[in-house]
Amino acid sequence: MIRVRGRSQRRFSITAPACYKQGERSRLAFRPKRHIDHKRGGRRSSTWTDYRDPLTTAHQQLGAPFVLVWDNLNVHLDARLRAFIDTHDWITAYQLPHYAPDLNPVEDIWSLVRRAGQNNTVFTDPDHLMHVLRRTLRELQYRSETIDGCLAATGLTLTTSRRQAQ
Repeated sequence: MIRVRGRSQRRFSITAPACYKQGERSRLAFRPKRHIDHKRGGRRSSTWTDYRDPLTTAHQQLGAPFVLVWDNLNVHLDARLRAFIDTHDWITAYQLPHYAPDLNPVEDIWSLVRRAGQNNTVFTDPDHLMHVLRRTLRELQYRSETIDGCLAATGLTLTTSRRQAQ
């Protein structure tokens, strides 16, 4: 018997871009965020700055321009984030078509996270869930061949040409 205490109103968001660079090990960068104050009118999801900051960090770590390919999550379409991307020549952004999870390598990464870290697990509290998610993502960070496999599953390939996204 499993007791359920009620529906939790606690929320988590995790930004987790997969980073690919020819000739280098693939990387997974992730930033979990716990939304604590959403009952008091606070946001229940990530803001555009929660996506902007990892892009800046990725640019600093890679030391080179990069291509950003992402889905149509509402915050990805935010005008402020779009303006940030448009004013920085070190980002070339491509938006995936609507409803195209098969073209997004991060979707395969989330599938792996669910199978590896959450399968047959009863979480005792939100901190336990966050601990398991962080551990699973940290383990995946060091498995570049797995991250490469997620890109290969999309059928997309890395190229060296630099075109501006429309």
